[in-house]
Amino acid sequence: MNTYSIGIDIGGTNTDIGLVRDDGRCMAKKNLPTNKYYDASVYVSDICDKIKDLIGENEVTAIDGIGIAAPAGNFYTGCIENATNLNFKGVIDLAALFHDHLNVPVVVSNDANAAAYGELVYGGAKGMKHFVMFTLGTGVGSGIVVDGKLVHGKTGGAGELGHAILIPEGRPCGCGRKGCLETYTSATGIRRTALEMMEAIPDYDGTLRKVDPKELTSKMVGDAAKYGDPLAIKVFEKTGYWLGIALANAVAFSGPEAIFLMGGPVKAGEVLLKPTRESFKKHLCFVYDGSVDIRVSELPDNDAAILGAAALTKAK
Repeated sequence: MNTYSIGIDIGGTNTDIGLVRDDGRCMAKKNLPTNKYYDASVYVSDICDKIKDLIGENEVTAIDGIGIAAPAGNFYTGCIENATNLNFKGVIDLAALFHDHLNVPVVVSNDANAAAYGELVYGGAKGMKHFVMFTLGTGVGSGIVVDGKLVHGKTGGAGELGHAILIPEGRPCGCGRKGCLETYTSATGIRRTALEMMEAIPDYDGTLRKVDPKELTSKMVGDAAKYGDPLAIKVFEKTGYWLGIALANAVAFSGPEAIFLMGGPVKAGEVLLKPTRESFKKHLCFVYDGSVDIRVSELPDNDAAILGAAALTKAK
C-alpha cells in the first residue's frame, strides 16, 4: 500500500506544493505566489487549502507529513529565521502554523539540505552514507551527509559551503563578506565573470557581445559555450576551476563517496563538468584519489525541489 507526503518548496517569488508517493513519484502539484503575501498566517492558511485540494482530488486518505524547503529554514526549530527574500520578516514558526491547520508532522529545512535529503531518499544517493550536495542557482547551497545523516550543526545552519571564502578579499557577497564561493560559481557569479571578461577583452565580438549586459544570464553564457563561443567557454573553464577547488576542499573534511551537483548552471553539461572534474582532480588531497565521484543529481528537474522537501519527512 502506497503512502504519501507533501513537499513544499518556498521561493521568494513562488511556492510549489506537491503530493509525493513513497516511491518518489510526484502525483500532482499546485502553486501560489509567495511574493503576494505579507502575513505568514494567511500564507500558510492558503497553502493548507491547496494541500487539502491535492489530497481530495487524488483520493488520498492520509499523509505521513509535510516537508518544507524554505529560505533560512531551521531544522531544529521549524522556523524561518529572518529570511531576506520574503515579505514576512523576523522569526516565523512555520512548523507550528502548519501543524495547527493539518495536525501532521512538519519538518522544515533550507533548500540545499532538502536537496540532499531528496537525493538520499529518491535519487542517486540511495544506499550511500556519505555524500555532499551542491546546489548552484542564484546562490550556492550545500548539504552534507555523513554516516547517513545530514549535518545540521549546533544552530541548524551547518553546511553553508557557498559562503566558504574561496578568494580572500574577492567579490562582495550578500552575506557581508568577500570572496565567497557563491560569488564565483552561482548563476549570478557566472554572469559577473562573463561581464568582467568582456570588459577585459574589448575586441571580443562574439555572441555575448550582442546581448544587453543588463539582460545577460548564465544560461545565455552556457548556451553560447555549447555553440563554441570562445569567451563563454573561458567563463565556464574558470567557473569549473573555482568549483573544483571547493569540491576538493569539501572532500577533505567530509570524506564522501560522491559529490552531487544540481541547479541551472549544471545544465550546461560538460562545458562546466569537464573543467570542474579536472580542477577537482588537480586539487584533491592524494589520500582521497579515486575514492570520490562527481555526479549530476538524478532527481527529475521539474520535481526536484518538491521531492527534496517531501524527503525531509523521512528525517525525523
